[in-house]
Amino acid sequence: MNLELTGKVVLVSGGAKGIGEAITRTFAAEGAIPCILGRNPAESDRLVAELRAAGRQADAFACELTREEDVRAAVAAALAKYGRIDGVVNNAGVNDGVGLRAPVADFRASLEKNIVHCFVLVQACLDQLIAHRGFVINIGTKCATTGQGGTSGYVAAKGAMDALTREWALDLAPHGVRVNCVIPAEVMTPLYERWLAKRPDPAAARARIEATIPFGQRITTAQEIASTVVFTASPRASHTTGQILYVDGGYTHLDRACTAR
Repeated sequence: MNLELTGKVVLVSGGAKGIGEAITRTFAAEGAIPCILGRNPAESDRLVAELRAAGRQADAFACELTREEDVRAAVAAALAKYGRIDGVVNNAGVNDGVGLRAPVADFRASLEKNIVHCFVLVQACLDQLIAHRGFVINIGTKCATTGQGGTSGYVAAKGAMDALTREWALDLAPHGVRVNCVIPAEVMTPLYERWLAKRPDPAAARARIEATIPFGQRITTAQEIASTVVFTASPRASHTTGQILYVDGGYTHLDRACTAR
């Protein structure tokens, strides 16, 4: 299926590793020009070089996402180079464990790391998104629906992301800009693998988690998240907006007790 993304310029925050890397690779494979925004040029440049060597298009613009001036400068640089911006993927974030007993300053910092930069990035791209009838894809988390415990900042930010998805979809519908949110739950990324490796019995820990995932009793792949993101961003999903899409094998909403039995 041709997703009609050839030549589309897409800014992907945190697009150099994990789920973000899979998103970047998948946009590039569809002929788009993914532009990574992040603070680690070495990671971004490595991925960009690999994609270009394979005949794909990709780019990277270094910025610290929690600094508004950095984000706006990166957007301006991408626009100056490519002359257009068609889409934004708000992928960057961190489950930082800022809980109820954390200092209020840490809570505020968690919001900066997980939601404020999303607002800044979309605002900086807004005129371009409207001009090209573009899209915004937010990457959320099941924790905003289920809670997790011990991570008030992250969950507050991701709950806001769900709400902003609907708010922005309504705001931008008259301009032909679609806004959706893709929700991962348990996804196998290098970070997730490192977390598992720290368990007393990593194999047993993985088995316990997979037993609670109704569809297939397995952990979601980063590619499955990326494929949903890229399809939803494409004109093939032209009447889909304001949606919260769970790519989790039924983990969030189905009765896991049935699977565990």
